[in-house]
Amino acid sequence: MPDLFINPARVDFTTLRLFCEVAHAGSITKGAKRCHLALSAASRRISDFELASNATLLERTSQGVILTPAGHVALQHALRLTQGFELFSDELHEYSKGARGHVRLWANMSALVEFLPTALFAFLEQFPDIHVEVEEQLSGDIIRAVVDGVADIGIFAAGLPCHGLQVAPYRADQLVILTPNNHPLAERDRVDFRTCLEYDFIGLNRGSSLLDTISNASKKEGIALRLKIQVRSFDAMCEMIAANMGIGVLPLGVCARRLQAWNVKAIPITDRWANRRLLIATNSTREISSSAALLVDRLKSNATC
Repeated sequence: MPDLFINPARVDFTTLRLFCEVAHAGSITKGAKRCHLALSAASRRISDFELASNATLLERTSQGVILTPAGHVALQHALRLTQGFELFSDELHEYSKGARGHVRLWANMSALVEFLPTALFAFLEQFPDIHVEVEEQLSGDIIRAVVDGVADIGIFAAGLPCHGLQVAPYRADQLVILTPNNHPLAERDRVDFRTCLEYDFIGLNRGSSLLDTISNASKKEGIALRLKIQVRSFDAMCEMIAANMGIGVLPLGVCARRLQAWNVKAIPITDRWANRRLLIATNSTREISSSAALLVDRLKSNATC
């Protein structure tokens, strides 16, 4: 490898910035002032820079300084280096304050459908250099993922053990009975869950916190849940209900805008458990990244329960 003409160890970014300011101002005095350096220190740095370059970069006159041909070349490279360093510094600062980074967010279906699209859109508009990786998962799996460090942030329904997590309330989630418009329950404006247990249900797959909720509620009533069909999504539940296959419990926000299209009715459930809470959680034993902390703060600022 050939020897370098200029030893990088003899040139620092303070000197490069000073040289750029001196060249633009046409004065070592003015350049020193802009860099907050004493005139003697600035003059010494410029002389050392010329010595390290083995070239005369500035022509001294009674009116100030003028760039020599070598000085013009030096200025072009000094500008590139100082601008590159400033960009490097700015980007690292953005990482340090969280404005850049990667966040893994796991949420249950209810949060993902009802609340997160608007919240994430606003967040990513403000922080476009943060990549948020979102996964829809069952509440129990979300808790395990946050505990194990697979997910940075989790949003799930309250009621499950949260050991190892730092949790905060996020949103209220009103559950309703969804029925076909020609169902006997469709004549009601409100209904208790015990009455609903007389009919066949469409439910989510096992492991869903919503399925656990209605299963536990049926056990407390002492009536077996007549679970006719299990599906993987709210949309599939609604399609089955619209086809008169049964009734189902869903969050109101998931189905409210599509009741007419599906020809179904949402009936409020009078039982207390039907007003459930969604929680936002992080690992209580691991410090989250600055980017994840920014997203948590934004989500908490939008909390309504």
